[in-house]
Amino acid sequence: MIKRIQSLHRAKHFPKRHMVLAIAVVMSLAVISLWSPSQQLSAKRQNFSLPLSLPLKPDANLTQSDSAEETFPASTDTESWEEIIVRKGDSLSSIFSRNQLSATELYRFANSGKQAADLKYIKPGDQLGLVRSEDNKLLKLKYHKDIFVTQLWQYQDDQFLFSEQVKEPEIKTTYRESVIEQSLYLSSQRAALSDNITMQLAEIFAWEIDFIQDIRAGDQFSLIYEEKYLDGEKIGEGRVLAARFVNRGNEHMAVLYTDTKGRSSYYNPEGASLKKAFTRYPVDFTRISSRFTLARKHPILHKIRAHHGVDYAAPYGTPVKATSDGKIILAGKKGGYGNTVVIKHRVKYTTLYAHLKHFAKGIRSGKKVKQGQIIGYVGSSGLATGPHLHYEFRVHNNHRDPLKVKLPHALPIAAAEKSRFKQHSNSMLSQLAGYRNSIALNP
Repeated sequence: MIKRIQSLHRAKHFPKRHMVLAIAVVMSLAVISLWSPSQQLSAKRQNFSLPLSLPLKPDANLTQSDSAEETFPASTDTESWEEIIVRKGDSLSSIFSRNQLSATELYRFANSGKQAADLKYIKPGDQLGLVRSEDNKLLKLKYHKDIFVTQLWQYQDDQFLFSEQVKEPEIKTTYRESVIEQSLYLSSQRAALSDNITMQLAEIFAWEIDFIQDIRAGDQFSLIYEEKYLDGEKIGEGRVLAARFVNRGNEHMAVLYTDTKGRSSYYNPEGASLKKAFTRYPVDFTRISSRFTLARKHPILHKIRAHHGVDYAAPYGTPVKATSDGKIILAGKKGGYGNTVVIKHRVKYTTLYAHLKHFAKGIRSGKKVKQGQIIGYVGSSGLATGPHLHYEFRVHNNHRDPLKVKLPHALPIAAAEKSRFKQHSNSMLSQLAGYRNSIALNP
C-alpha cells in the first residue's frame, strides 16, 4: 500500500509533456499490435450480379451495361504514386515501416474510419499506392481491392476522406452455333465455346437429352450467351441466355428467365421448367451395393427383410447432397440407420439419407436446404458393414425405388409471371432465330 501511494505521488509530479508523449507511444504500439500480421485473417471477396440481357439486333453484339463513372478526385500533375505489391506475411504495419512511414502516420490512418478495417485483409499480390508530402506525411492511400473495386483515402481538412471506385463489367451478348460430327465437346471447341459455356449448355438440357447415349452426328445447337469485359479486355463469360438443341430430329428450346423476385431458371417456350425437382443420385458412388427389394437377407441381422432403398458404396467422407429443395425434419441418430437426415419436399415427398459419418456444418432439424447442398458425409454408422449411403425415396410415406421412380419436374412459371415470361421468351427466341437465319443466308 505504501509503494502504491508513493507511485501515485510520483505520477502526480511527472511532467505533463512527458506524460502526453508516453500516452502517444502506448497508443501507437496498440495500433501496430492491432494491425500486425500475426492475426489469423481471411481475405474478403465481393461478388457482383449481372443484369438480364437487353434486346439484341440480329446483326450486332450489344453492350448490356457501361462501366461506372470514376468517383476519385481528379489527380494533380504534381502527385507521384508509389506502387506497392503486398508480400507474404505483410501487414499494413510492416508496409508502413518498410516505406519509412511512422507509427503516428499508421495511427492516423487506422483511425480514419471503418473502411480502413478492410486493409487488415490484404494478402500477397494485392496492390497499394501511396502519396506522401515532402516531410513524409501520408497524403493518399489507394487499395486495389480486386479488379472491380479500388478504394482511396485522401488526407484533407485534418482527416482522411474515403471514396470508392466500382467498375461494372461490360456485358456483350454473343451467338454461336455448330453441327455435331463426333462429340459435343469437339463441336463446341470448333464453335469457339469455352468449357464453362459447354457445361452450361449440357446442364440446361440434361433432363431432356442423354449426352452420353443420345448424341448423334448431325445433331446441332445454337445459343446466345454473355461475355464479360473490363477496360476492353475479356475477363470471362456469364450465363447462357437462350439455346436451341436438335437431337435426333427433336428440337429442344430453353430460355433463361428471372422472375420478379430475382429467381432465375431455364424454361421451355411454354413455361415448363427444364430441370427435375429431384436429382437421381445423392452421392458420387463407386457402385450400387444393394438395390431396392422386398426380400433381402440383412448382412448383420442375417434375417430376410425388405430393403426400402438403394445403397451406394463410396469412400468414407464422400459428400452427400440433398436431391431436391426441402426442409429437414430429422438430423440425428435413427436406430439401425445411424446418423440420418430426413428431408420433406413439397407436400408428398420425403427422402432419407442414412449411415452418415457426420453431418455437414449447419445441418439440423428445421433447416431449409437447396438441391445439391451438402448435408453430410458417407460413413458406416448404425447397422452397416462398411462405408456407404442408404438412400430412400417416399411418396405419401410409401417407399418407391429411387432408381425407377418417375421424378417430378420443378415448378413451372407462376400464373402471375406468365405474361411477363411470354414477352421475354418470344423476344429471346426471335433473336436466336434471327441470328441463325442471318448466318444461313450469309455463310
